[in-house]
Amino acid sequence: MRFDVITLFPELFAPFLLCGVTRRAYESGQVEVKLWNPRDFADGSYRRVDDRPFGGGPGMVMMAEPLALCLDAARAERAGAGSEPAPTVLFSPVGEVLSHAAVERWSASGGAVLICGRYEGLDQRFIDNHVDVQISLGDFVLSGGEIAAMALLDAVARLQPGVLNDEGSHQMDSFNPALDGLLDCPHYTRPEAWRGHVVPPVLMSGNHAHIERWRREQRLAFTQSRRPELVQQARSRGVLTAQDEAFLAGLPQIPG
Repeated sequence: MRFDVITLFPELFAPFLLCGVTRRAYESGQVEVKLWNPRDFADGSYRRVDDRPFGGGPGMVMMAEPLALCLDAARAERAGAGSEPAPTVLFSPVGEVLSHAAVERWSASGGAVLICGRYEGLDQRFIDNHVDVQISLGDFVLSGGEIAAMALLDAVARLQPGVLNDEGSHQMDSFNPALDGLLDCPHYTRPEAWRGHVVPPVLMSGNHAHIERWRREQRLAFTQSRRPELVQQARSRGVLTAQDEAFLAGLPQIPG
């Protein structure tokens, strides 16, 4: 798959693409990333890509024309390289919040053109005419879309075959269908005792059935206390057992 990233700061992506376990996805070409700077498509000696907003107000707005020319170039190169047509994605507070289910869909796609906005945002005419999908990381505002783009690329890269050391690692992640969409359980490693705190004895028992039940109950308890709506979603899908429900019924009630 191929992701074309339109950004005023392509240098931010260099260390991201070279570090960590996900670099395997980029080095192998499983996830190809091409960076585009709209300044390269702006007029004048200053290569200006922003201007003051009509109607007044603080900040600057990214101009439509450099973005459109940059997008055209990215699409043309994709077509010339034989990449399938891909949607144009803008990272924006008005977008749908990125979820594990959405990441799984992107990880099985042909990629996308990712637009990283800056300043007060983009000229709405560019959005109306060229953006297919808008994505948000949550109810907060970043200085630009680069961090959001990296978050999507990282989440997609780690799902590619051979990227993680253990192929089953991502199946134990929070939100994964393999865990019925629940949060993951706590994890422990050596030493067995650390500053007066010990590993739960069940994990040292060697009884795999008891260990798996403990982990299941921890996932249920964590999710019920932190993200109760995920428990409700699991219940509505019919994936909670009678044993799960009995455990949940015995948990302290959270004042609501």
